[in-house]
Amino acid sequence: MSTTGTSATDLDVVKAFYTKLLSSPSAPDALTRDDLYSVLSADYVGDPTPPAGPGAEGVFNTIMFFGEAVPDLTWEPQEILQHGNRYTVRGRATGTPVGPFLGVEPATGRRFDVMSIDILRVEDGRVRHSYHVEDWATAIAQLTATD
Repeated sequence: MSTTGTSATDLDVVKAFYTKLLSSPSAPDALTRDDLYSVLSADYVGDPTPPAGPGAEGVFNTIMFFGEAVPDLTWEPQEILQHGNRYTVRGRATGTPVGPFLGVEPATGRRFDVMSIDILRVEDGRVRHSYHVEDWATAIAQLTATD
C-alpha cells in the first residue's frame, strides 16, 4: 500500500473505513453502530447513495446485507493517495456469496475479486463524504462463469 504525506489520525480513519466497516461484516464481533459512528460522521453522504438508504444508517444497513450475503467479504486498500483532507483509495473486494447477490441466484460457490475506487473526505476525525465505484459487472461475470 502506498501513502503520501498523510496525517496518521485521518489515515487511521480511512483504514478503519475498510477494516471496521466493510470487511467481515458478519464476523462474531460484527459491526456495531458505535463502530459506525467512530468512522462516519453523523451527516455522512455517500455518492451514490447506499442501496439501503442515505446517510450513515444507510451504510450500516447496506453492510449488514453484505454480511449476510457474503460472510467472508474482505475489502482491502491497495493504494491510498492523499490531497488535503481527501483520500483516494484503490481497493480490492473479495468474497464468496452464500445466497442471492447482485441478481445471481442461487449462490454458485464461486468467489469474486474486484477493484473499487473511493474518494473519501475526512472532517473532524470522521469520513464525512465518499464517492465510490465498484466493479460489480466483473463480480457478476466471475460468479456466473462456466468452466
